[in-house]
Amino acid sequence: MANHKSADKRNRQNAVKQARNAHIRSTMRNLVKHVREAVIAGDKEAAQAALAKALPYIDRTSTKGVIHKATASRKISRLKKLVNTLG
Repeated sequence: MANHKSADKRNRQNAVKQARNAHIRSTMRNLVKHVREAVIAGDKEAAQAALAKALPYIDRTSTKGVIHKATASRKISRLKKLVNTLG
């Protein structure tokens, strides 16, 4: 329970940021999942299309500070490597 007006405002701001970050993170995870599912199915074209959607979103997620930039780089690298195994 906040004792000051400013602390109450800070709690409201944190709740909004937490909701926004959760949405961005879950969308990113869904896009990554689509890439992995396409690879499991063996559909190279679908995997490349899903990868093309996922990569910029992962970059954007790290730019917004939701995930660390090294984490984003690692995710991108592993996804590219995974899709290239279909070749």
